[in-house]
Amino acid sequence: MNFTSDTSAPAHPAVLEALSRVNDGPAPSYGADEASARAKAALVEIFETELEVWLCGSGTASNALSLSLLCPPTSAILCHAESHISCDERGAVEFFTGGGKLSLLPGEHARIDAAALEAAIGAIKRDFVHETPADVLSLTNLTESGAAYSLDQLSAHIDRAKAAGLSVHLDGARFANALVTLGCTPAQASWRLGVDVLTFGATKNGGLGCEAIILFGDMRARLPELHARAKRAGHMPAKMRFLAAQLEAYLQDGLWLELARAANAAAARLADGLARIPGASLAHPVDGNEVFAFLPQETAEAMLAAGASFYPWLDGSYRFVCAWNTQEADVEALLDAARERA
Repeated sequence: MNFTSDTSAPAHPAVLEALSRVNDGPAPSYGADEASARAKAALVEIFETELEVWLCGSGTASNALSLSLLCPPTSAILCHAESHISCDERGAVEFFTGGGKLSLLPGEHARIDAAALEAAIGAIKRDFVHETPADVLSLTNLTESGAAYSLDQLSAHIDRAKAAGLSVHLDGARFANALVTLGCTPAQASWRLGVDVLTFGATKNGGLGCEAIILFGDMRARLPELHARAKRAGHMPAKMRFLAAQLEAYLQDGLWLELARAANAAAARLADGLARIPGASLAHPVDGNEVFAFLPQETAEAMLAAGASFYPWLDGSYRFVCAWNTQEADVEALLDAARERA
């Protein structure tokens, strides 16, 4: 009963099979191979637009490299105080940007509050040398609290940022889970709203270790700069075909959305059961594959004693993460342990 993280899950068999197929003979290095071309073509089809892409092995590298394109060393990035780039990436963004600052904003469920964003943008003074003006807005969907921004919320935030001349980055480590909940297309939740750069995650949803930096619109022209930054940072895999093969398999025949639906459904079952436990309550909306619940201590201890693994969270809740392969039997066993103690 492992509910620690979706990164704890194994890779999907289709991904492993693709790796085996691409491991046949030599291929050009650094993304000049056929698998990389096919992966890009699949993204173009899915997002319904021309784009450029660079593959990385981690979400941290993808976020940091993406934001290094958008934020110069003398500028700031507006983001939520609980965002992954703020709380979980050990200053990688500041390091990769050469000194860019994270400007942290509040908001319930790790969604940036509209009034706080308005105030932060309104306070930008580009001609005042003693302050650090923001040049970028970074959003996360799903958020670090498992909540989804609606399309209207995303549109309002992005429109406000664009009106002030800011670029927009979207952290999509769980982009597939958000799309399943929103019921929209990838294009509708990204570039059509004005997103400039998307970090598109596969690792948490069936990949072995593959994240894509996707450049939309005018940002496509900056691919050579991204290549240079990736090389200098040590994130230019020589055998790129092994990352591309993962992404190609992940996207084929809608597998990525199928896996996200399974993870989201497991989380919904778990959330419904936990909400019925006496003394328990949900801390955040369950818009994807994560469940945050306030639980009596004895209930949490009973779950742990039954063999479950999950994490206590900073807000006093417990976080349970479902993955593409989470079994209904594991969800029921976890809930049975909780019910027996209730």
